[in-house]
Amino acid sequence: MSGTETTTPEEPRTLVPLDPPMVPFALGGMAVWLVALLVTIPFRDTHESWFWICVAGLLWGIPGLLTMLRHDARRRKRRADPQP
Repeated sequence: MSGTETTTPEEPRTLVPLDPPMVPFALGGMAVWLVALLVTIPFRDTHESWFWICVAGLLWGIPGLLTMLRHDARRRKRRADPQP
């Protein structure tokens, strides 16, 4: 180790944001609402609002799923296009 060695400073790494597919998250959320809906069916007479909250959560999952389908399609297009 003589004094003639030079070290080059490392270039900082560029961080790439995570971009996971989102459709599984939307389907998972809808599945959770469906399970909750099935669990509340026996209690529908005493806790009717719980049942309808689960129905609403499941139905609101449909626009979320459609949005995530569009997001993932654009994600695939972004990854296929070369970066300028």
